[in-house]
Amino acid sequence: MGNTTSSAISKEILEDLKLSTKFTETEISQWYENFQKQCPTGRITPEEFEQIYERFFPESDAKSYARHVFRSFDTNDDGTLDFKEYIIALHMTSTGKTTRKLEWAFSLFDVDKNGYINKTEVTEICQAIFKLIPKEEQSKLPEDENTPEKRANKLWAYFEKKDNERLAEGEFIKGVIENENAMRLIHYEPLKQ
Repeated sequence: MGNTTSSAISKEILEDLKLSTKFTETEISQWYENFQKQCPTGRITPEEFEQIYERFFPESDAKSYARHVFRSFDTNDDGTLDFKEYIIALHMTSTGKTTRKLEWAFSLFDVDKNGYINKTEVTEICQAIFKLIPKEEQSKLPEDENTPEKRANKLWAYFEKKDNERLAEGEFIKGVIENENAMRLIHYEPLKQ
């Protein structure tokens, strides 16, 4: 590489990210350069992360969903995202295998980080997802998922659990993989025109 400036990514982090993701050394270096420009402190705060989400969803209330996504990405629980957490999260949510994406989705729904999901947590995330959906799209949703509560009930039913039971990560992944509609319900994608 030959770049010995202080803004260069460390070899250790670079090698770790090459092993943990499908990104090339060049891609990681480019991401790092952009990250340093956007976040000169080397960390993303929850507020900065919310602003990023607000740019992606300008017609929606992205704040609560961004807060949950941030929590799931902040793997060391220090209240910020460093470059490594950011890149691993980017990889997992965009180019990772389905199982890895579902592991991340589980961490998103596991609001209290106790290793299980309950129906209350599913409802909380469905409420945050619903705030991302523009009003005109909400009116086009099927009757059985046109409110956050109905969406949560429909999703929870796929796991065949009672309202007071909880769901482990393996059960979550299996349930989503086995039910195509469950995959659609765990996140928001704009309606195709």
